[in-house]
Formats: sequence, C-alpha cells, structure tokens
Amino acid sequence: MSEASTDLYQKRIQIYPRSVKGRFRNLKTGVLVLAYVVYYLLPWLRWERTNAPDQAVLYDLPGRHFYIFGLTIQVQDIFWLAGVLIIFAVLLFFVTGLAGRIWCGYFCFQTLWTDLYMMIEHWVQGERPARMRLDKGPWNREKLIKKGGTYGLWLLVALWTGFTFTAYWADAPTLLADMLLGRAPYAAYFTTCLLTATTFVMAGLAREQVCTYMCPYARFQSAMFDHDTLIISYDEKRGEGTRGRTRLGKGLKTREERQAEGAGDCIDCGYCVQVCPVGIDIRNGLQYQCISCALCIDACDTIMDNLQWPRGLIRYTSENALNGRKTRLLKPKTIGYGVILTAATAILIWSIATRAPYTATVEQIRQPLYTQLSDGGIRNTYEIKLNNKLTAPMTLGIRIAGLSGAVLDMDGMERIQLEPQERLKLLARVQIPPVAASGAVGDTVTFIVEPLAGVTAEPIRREVPFYTPEGGR
Repeated sequence: MSEASTDLYQKRIQIYPRSVKGRFRNLKTGVLVLAYVVYYLLPWLRWERTNAPDQAVLYDLPGRHFYIFGLTIQVQDIFWLAGVLIIFAVLLFFVTGLAGRIWCGYFCFQTLWTDLYMMIEHWVQGERPARMRLDKGPWNREKLIKKGGTYGLWLLVALWTGFTFTAYWADAPTLLADMLLGRAPYAAYFTTCLLTATTFVMAGLAREQVCTYMCPYARFQSAMFDHDTLIISYDEKRGEGTRGRTRLGKGLKTREERQAEGAGDCIDCGYCVQVCPVGIDIRNGLQYQCISCALCIDACDTIMDNLQWPRGLIRYTSENALNGRKTRLLKPKTIGYGVILTAATAILIWSIATRAPYTATVEQIRQPLYTQLSDGGIRNTYEIKLNNKLTAPMTLGIRIAGLSGAVLDMDGMERIQLEPQERLKLLARVQIPPVAASGAVGDTVTFIVEPLAGVTAEPIRREVPFYTPEGGR
C-alpha cells in the first residue's frame, strides 16, 4: 500500500517565493490594491434609497431585489445575469487566445488573496532564506512568535473577507453590530465562518495546489492557445547558445567572452525559479502550472540590468516569434471572439438603458369566461399585475379602448399609486350593454396603463379577448 501510494502521489515540496521588483510586480500590486479597495469598501459606500438600506451594492434576497448603485435588478431581469456570464466567458476566451493566462496571473481571486498572504508572510518572517531557516529550525520562542503572528494576521484577513462577502447581502453597519451582539441571523454566521475557513486554507495553506490540482482552467487552457498566443517564454537560443546555461566565471563575464565560448546570456542564477509562486522553472518550457504572473520576467530583467545586457531573455512572446516568424494577433478566431463580445456587450447595455420603469400584464379570468347580466349585458373579468421597478413612487392610470360601448369597472382603482418597487394585483371588470353585446362576437379589448405622475414613460398596451355567448367569443 505504501509503495503504491509513493508511486501515485508526490509529496508536496514547500515553495518559498522570493520577492522581486519590476514593472509586472508593480502592475500586480496595483491590481491587488484596486481589487481590495473595491471588495472591502464597497459594502460601506452609502447610496440613498427610500425603500431599502442606504447601501450602494446590496443583494436583497428576501425582497428579491439586487441594488447596484442606481440600478435595481428584479427577478424577471435574471437574463441580464446570463448576459454578463456570456460576456465574461467570451472575454476570457478572447484574452486567453491573445495573451495566455493573464486572468490567472493578475485578476483571479485565488491569486490576489495568495499574493496578499505571501506579503504578510514576508513582512513577518522575512525574505526567502529567513523563511526557509525558520521552517527547518526547532520550535522556539522566535518561531512561535513569527508563525503565530503570521497565522493570526492571515486569520484576521480571512475573517474580514468572510464578513465582507456577507455584508453584500445585508446592510453592512447593521450586520456588523448584530454579529458583535450575537443577534445576527444564523445564515450570516455560517457564511462568514465558511468564507473565513476557505480563505485561510486556500490562500494560506494550499496556495499553488489550488491552481495546480483544483482549478479546471489550468487543464483546458491549452485548447485556447495557438502559435500566435503571447505567453511567457524563455529565449533558449539566446540564453543557452551552444554550450548551455553557464554561470559567470573567468573568461565568461562579458557577452563577448560568452559568445566566443558558445555560452548564452543565461547565467543560471535561479532567480526566475525562486520568485515563481508555483515553483516551476520557465526555462524548461511552458508548463500547465504557469499562471502568467510574469514575476520571472521581472527577475530576469533585474539580472540583465545589473549585467548591463539587453532585457527580454524571458518575455511575453509567441511561439511563432521565437521561431523567427511573424505573430498574427488579428486572425479569424480573435475577430470572431471580438465580434461576439462586442455584440453581447452592446445588447446588454441597450437592454439596461431601455428598460421600462414599470411593467403591466393583463390576463383574463376564465372561470367563467363571461357573465351574462340580468339586463342582457356581458361582463368579462381580468387580472391586472402591476410592478413598479423604480425606487420612487409612481401613479398609474388604467383605461380601456377598442371595444365599442365597453365600460371599465375597477371599484375606483382606475388610478393607483404604487410605492417604490411595489407589486400589485388588481381585479378589472369590462362590461358591454345588451345592444353592443349582440355584435360583440370576436371582439377584443385593449387595456392602456399609463403613468400619470412620478415617471415619464410610454403607456403600456395589452390587447386581450372579450368573450360573448355567440361562438364563445
């Protein structure tokens, strides 16, 4: 059993990423700061509302409303979510086909939180050699303080991450007070604890294991790559020459000396490997573990700058470019993704921009289809459903047209005020006199619902059948 386990499962090799400075590190830090500012502070941003908590972004599940600043999304607008998911999926394919896994390297939640946790670890425990010595050393006072401090800060970040996620589903200040006083709903405690645990484990303990073994994107990314995709690559011809990787030494300190001896520009310092958060050697070629964070580029460029040699030994490039061919970014696949992405985005924006501030539906009550009155008149009954989609009140008027001699009876509800986001069902009766009833076979009646105050919008017209005894209609 143990031999089989040894053959099937490799023991995890602890990775100790080294810090690095450079343009891509600065870009990653900028994205990280922006993402955390948005995520952690957005629930505390206020937005005045008359019918809901004054929170800019709020997902009100009990009320079945999603508030995103001035936009209110209701259940019937769920197709917008489908549109957003389509846009994100196509955008992912589009960007990956052009520049590889830059989502993983800069924007993925796992990458962002792992990056923050590694910054905390570096701040508390020191640089790579110090962390390695600390792990190999015995458990003493220093190790307890540094490890305990690291885990404590990790737990604090994880707890605030879990609470922030929960705060998007309730008013953040009220939720915080309720949780501290022990009177928050059970679901709030459960969600916060679950996100705290998963953040701590995934970002602090599992780290690269999530990208390597859990994330499906690492497995199917190759289906979106081609010979023109910009990926992080090591220029083997320049780096190794005919002699291979060669360290600096006597007679091998300048580019001229190295070229004369057949040595390349790679001095085999290992810096690109030491900074890699997933522990791969990019000089061995593209590997599925690579998340395209480009820290190895910063590391190599730092060495090249120190030696006053040209940058670009490790760089973003395509397989075609490495082989001396031209990189084609505009190709049928890219254009196709671009067209779909543009169309989906335009349709979504148009749908949101032209959304109606209110909705109205009219359905006939078919039990019975009609009622014949004692004077010979005919009456049909209808159910009207009104929905105010705004966060402000509005007044609507209801009238009918298209049926000669018809009278609308709504018990005085022909003019109705809807409170913010109120849904209402009304009963409407349409009656025609005996003279009109004799010629009403096959007629229809049109309900007109129009705003009278509180909003400017086009009237909604709903044509429905009017049934009479002759022919059933």
